[in-house]
Amino acid sequence: MELFTKSGQDMARLRYLYSRAGFGATPAELAEASHKSLRKAVRQLFKDSETVSDLQVVEPDQNETKKQLKGMFQNGQLDRDMLKERIRENAEKVRDLNLQWLDHMATGKAALREKMALFWHGHFACRTQGRNPLFMQQYANVLRQNALGRFGDLLMAVSKSPAMLQFLNNQQNRKNAPNENFAREVMELFTLGRGNYSEHDIKEAARAFTGWQFTPDGQFIFRQQVHDEGDKTIFGKSGNFKGEDVIAMLLENKQTARFITTKLYRFFVNETEDAKRVDELTEQFYKSGYDIAGLMETIFNADWFYDQKNVGAHIKSPVELLAGLRHTLGVQFEQPQSQVFVQRTLGQILFYPPNVAGWPGGKNWIDSSSLLFRMQLPSFVLKSAEVTIQPKDEGDINAQQLARKGGNRFQTKIDWTAFEAAFAKTPDADLTDAIASTLLPFPLRPEQRTVVEHQIKPSQSRTDRIHTLTAALMSLPEYQLT
Repeated sequence: MELFTKSGQDMARLRYLYSRAGFGATPAELAEASHKSLRKAVRQLFKDSETVSDLQVVEPDQNETKKQLKGMFQNGQLDRDMLKERIRENAEKVRDLNLQWLDHMATGKAALREKMALFWHGHFACRTQGRNPLFMQQYANVLRQNALGRFGDLLMAVSKSPAMLQFLNNQQNRKNAPNENFAREVMELFTLGRGNYSEHDIKEAARAFTGWQFTPDGQFIFRQQVHDEGDKTIFGKSGNFKGEDVIAMLLENKQTARFITTKLYRFFVNETEDAKRVDELTEQFYKSGYDIAGLMETIFNADWFYDQKNVGAHIKSPVELLAGLRHTLGVQFEQPQSQVFVQRTLGQILFYPPNVAGWPGGKNWIDSSSLLFRMQLPSFVLKSAEVTIQPKDEGDINAQQLARKGGNRFQTKIDWTAFEAAFAKTPDADLTDAIASTLLPFPLRPEQRTVVEHQIKPSQSRTDRIHTLTAALMSLPEYQLT
């Protein structure tokens, strides 16, 4: 298998596409894609993501929650030890859900779908608080099922998910005692953005969302008896509106298309947005009925997407870094919880966003406490090392406990055979640059090449040279970028 069947520029574009639209590419995937046009490579990413297999760590049982709660009462008193044990077990199931999703990101074919779902997880941020793994499982699958569909369907499905209704307190939103939390975040964070609605709109929308509740077994239910049947005036329109009517109004407002398009551009293209590009994309998104896949395909096929100013402009999130490392080298952790330790140490644990606004991203991923660990992570993983760095304290006791249990001992298996095969015909003199072209967004500078090659020992076999070069290249600052 010969890696370089295309020009260096074409290969760089493919590497960039796979890193932005997914979690990077193996040398074998780049070699296969090199036989296609860029447009066909984009099309293949969408084709590979046409189907989705649900995450499942909890079997839905209509009576399970009621039985659990009933069993925690002894002589009419809540058994606090049993409650603590139930919370611990639930947190462990959420951890298992975290690791199962990470497996899909790192090893599944539907990389584009998983990357989009990760974006939506930050947009529709929802914390589990360790209480209900079934709700979080439903929420994750809603994101993944609708990640490339129509934004209106995704918005409605997320808004009716028990996890989100619970997180934003809509279970307490009743007529004569409205709770504005859900209505506010739907406008501020999910659709219009701050400053594009009035406090009156929020108050009236909260009344429309009264009755949007959920059952203990994870079913959305509209409770007519607690819904405010009175007329409401929202965005200048008056009527006996329900929650679905508010969602429809939000989608009718082109500001929603602009807000979502801008966030997608900042995540997938460049944090510094190009106003003209965003205007054009917004128009397409709105006219298409919020077709997510259509918008993303336009972006990935655009010549400007591959402009030099965009390459290397995105700092990998911790989950992107971990999933990409695993994918590129076929890494398997013998103790999967090590990956929770990595997430916690670097500040991004799936299902534990810091708040309803999600992870800030960008340069916020890099700080003095995490930069060293980021740079050392590839070496730790490739050498199966034990880590002495302490994770960040994000304030969630469940996340802290899960990350402590042996998580800092990295025992890994790596599919070196598949990785090495791509370079079988590469001359020794070209090996450094060939590996670098699959891992880094930029060509190596002369001084970097010197530093990297200095780590090779004259007595090393070709196999060991590849291992040494790979670890050294992944430890460069540029590996943190896409």
